[in-house]
Amino acid sequence: QVQLVESGGGLVQAGGSLRLSCAATGSIFSRNYMVWYRQAPGKQRELVASITGGGTRTYADSVKGRFTISRDNAKNTLYLQMSNLKPEDTAAYLCNARVPVTVGFREYWGQGTQVTVSS
Repeated sequence: QVQLVESGGGLVQAGGSLRLSCAATGSIFSRNYMVWYRQAPGKQRELVASITGGGTRTYADSVKGRFTISRDNAKNTLYLQMSNLKPEDTAAYLCNARVPVTVGFREYWGQGTQVTVSS
């Protein structure tokens, strides 16, 4: 059973920075495709950034140049460095793991960590 635990959220002023972490247990982390999503009240869940096991990254247009996704396979941890935060970045940030299985993959979610950006 894969478990994902996010941390690092909080309240920050616009223009500030935060680093989110997602600690993973229960799988061979280096094989997992890892994704950060966010969900604001009344809005659809949005893919923020993703990273493959080999380190290929993708970003939503709204965060390009401000957010950086990374992973430390030795520590089984995913990160999201967020800079120049804006009030519209306020949301619950969720960690998602797509774990390879015999056919396809299985998906797991963390509980989320709240990020609130004040203007």
